[in-house]
Amino acid sequence: MAKLTHVNPQGEASMVDISAKPVLRREAVARGEIRLRKATLTLIQSHTVAKGNVLAAARLAGILAAKKTGELIPLCHPLPLTHCEVNFEMPKSQDRILITATARITAQTGVEMEALTAVSVAALTIYDMCKAVDKVMRITGIRLVSKTKEATGAGSEK
Repeated sequence: MAKLTHVNPQGEASMVDISAKPVLRREAVARGEIRLRKATLTLIQSHTVAKGNVLAAARLAGILAAKKTGELIPLCHPLPLTHCEVNFEMPKSQDRILITATARITAQTGVEMEALTAVSVAALTIYDMCKAVDKVMRITGIRLVSKTKEATGAGSEK
C-alpha cells in the first residue's frame, strides 16, 4: 500500500517538500456534474435566472477558486497557474450540466487539486444561483480525469 504523502513519521499532518522535484509542465483535467430539472436548465440557457448569467458566473468562480486552492486546502502548495479553463456541456437528456476544468502550470508539483476545486466551486455556484427555483439539484461525480507532466525542453512522461 502506498504511503500517505501528507503525514510525517509521527503521524502528523505535514506539507510535502517539493524543493528537490524538477520543474515540469503539468496539466490536470477534472469533471463533475450537477443534476437539475429541465425547467431549471431552460432558465439557465435563456439567461432568465434572477441572479444573472449562471454559466458565466460559475466559470469565473471556478477559475478564481482554482487560483486560490492553496488558501482553501491546508496542505496544498500555493501555485501560480499558467492556465485554467472551465467548460460546460448540456447533454440531450437536458437533466444535468457536465463541468470540465483544465489547469496548467510549469512547476515542481501538479495541479490536480486546482482542477478539482474549479469543478467543485463552479458546481456550487450553479447550485447557489438556482436554488430558489430547483430544490432537487444534486452535485455528483467530481473526479480527476487525467494528469500529465512533461519536461520543459522535450520528451514527455505521464
